Amino acid sequence: MWRRLRYDDSTAALALLSAERGRGLAADEATLGKQDEVLLGEDGGEGGAEGEVVGRTYWWQDKYRPRKPRYFNRVKTGWDWNMYNRTHYDHDNPPPKTVQGYKFNVFYPDLIDKTKAPTFFMERCDNPEFTIIRFHAGPPYEDVAFKILNKEWEKSHKRGFKCLFERGILSLYFNFKRARYRR
Repeated sequence: MWRRLRYDDSTAALALLSAERGRGLAADEATLGKQDEVLLGEDGGEGGAEGEVVGRTYWWQDKYRPRKPRYFNRVKTGWDWNMYNRTHYDHDNPPPKTVQGYKFNVFYPDLIDKTKAPTFFMERCDNPEFTIIRFHAGPPYEDVAFKILNKEWEKSHKRGFKCLFERGILSLYFNFKRARYRR
């Protein structure tokens, strides 16, 4: 059975979202939107169509109803100046841009159990070039998932890795390892 997906419309979530959007995008970033989101079923697997659950209404239902968290995600893109691209391209005619990393900001202002930090899981996808990253926080939030490139991450803080849950925002920033080409 599928549930209709609802987003968190609380004032705290909207304030966090507008503050993050106000920062804007850097020159090497793009946004991940609804077209990149993966629908999840009740069992946590990938889903297809949406349905609706019919039930009773309670006075506390709005605050504790299951809903999807707000998110503001970015894709870091840039040029890979490897030996092949240096030979065949120049700065006037650059090579195609490639995805170099991601920045995920998922907003959880109304968590019921504030002692447990939200987590993320990596899941396999049909296409081996991609993987699904699923964010799980607990009630009242449903899981949200995105399809990203399946490459190895740079897990060094100096290389831009950040995984932090602070003031109701789960921030996960990572860049991909660069492939070094040798003769």
